[in-house]
Amino acid sequence: MEIKVSDEAIAWFKDEVELSEGDTVKFQAKYGGHSPIHEGFSLAFALNEPSKESIVAREKDGITFFIDETDAWYFKGYNLIVGYDEEKDEVAYEYEEDSSN
Repeated sequence: MEIKVSDEAIAWFKDEVELSEGDTVKFQAKYGGHSPIHEGFSLAFALNEPSKESIVAREKDGITFFIDETDAWYFKGYNLIVGYDEEKDEVAYEYEEDSSN
């Protein structure tokens, strides 16, 4: 499993969420909404949460993005791609099958 974060998404996090070097972003499953991999669940993020038992982490431009063990079920078999939707001016999530399994 991997987390891939585009340069445009990094810029959005820095501008809109005011993140800077040393900050963390935890991706987690949220009850409600919709995602292409789990009906009835969607993806959310939390800021500056401690990384207790991360299953994957990715540092880019000094910001650490991670997923912890409690949300492993949501991402099982997939890589998370964090991009930017220019039209909506927000981050966008895509999932690709994890070929390393």
